[in-house]
Amino acid sequence: MTTSDHTKVLKQISGKPGKMAKYTKYNVPKKRTQGETAHKCRTCGRTGSHISKYGIHLCRHCFRDNALKLGFKKYS
Repeated sequence: MTTSDHTKVLKQISGKPGKMAKYTKYNVPKKRTQGETAHKCRTCGRTGSHISKYGIHLCRHCFRDNALKLGFKKYS
């Protein structure tokens, strides 16, 4: 199950309170406080190769696309 996959099921069983309570108890992912999956890219949601320095919170792919807009310069 991916990080956003559980929300689709929550919409489907929202009208059934018994199933909803059981599902949220056992199947909703825990809130992560450390590790790779704790930090996600703001734009695309990727968890790998995350840049958090200066409060950027982007993956390297999105950083390359938005670097000039953020004020970074390429020196080579």
